[in-house]
Amino acid sequence: MELKLHWADENATEAFATQLAQAPGLGHALVTLHGDLGAGKTSLVRHLLHALGVQGRIKSPTYALAETYELPDLTAWHFDFYRFSDPREWEDAGLRDIFGAPGLKLAEWPEKAAPWLPPADLEVHLRVQTDGSRAVHLKAGSATGLQLLAHIA
Repeated sequence: MELKLHWADENATEAFATQLAQAPGLGHALVTLHGDLGAGKTSLVRHLLHALGVQGRIKSPTYALAETYELPDLTAWHFDFYRFSDPREWEDAGLRDIFGAPGLKLAEWPEKAAPWLPPADLEVHLRVQTDGSRAVHLKAGSATGLQLLAHIA
């Protein structure tokens, strides 16, 4: 199942994130975020983590590779694989264990770690339009992904 959306502005991104945060099954999903630099991947993650209850600043894990957020009912990880280049990083950073554990995983630039990542439950493809809005293409890759899309549609 696939879904195409249009986000006119940052408020639309935030509204989508708020709706996704309420979706059953999100707490154990792998959501991959695709798009060019500046497409809005990190903005979407920030809105989603805030909607889930994360307080304070949410920074991009561009240099750290991953940031962990502990919530009362959920552990969420935000990954940025933009600078991922050495497969040994996968083992050294304990990513095999993290991706095998319960919790929400949000992965930017997943194509850089594609050989090691499990299949995504939900793929989010973002493309900036000439007017600054975003064309959004959502694609379910599992039963959990289908459940997430059904909640959004």
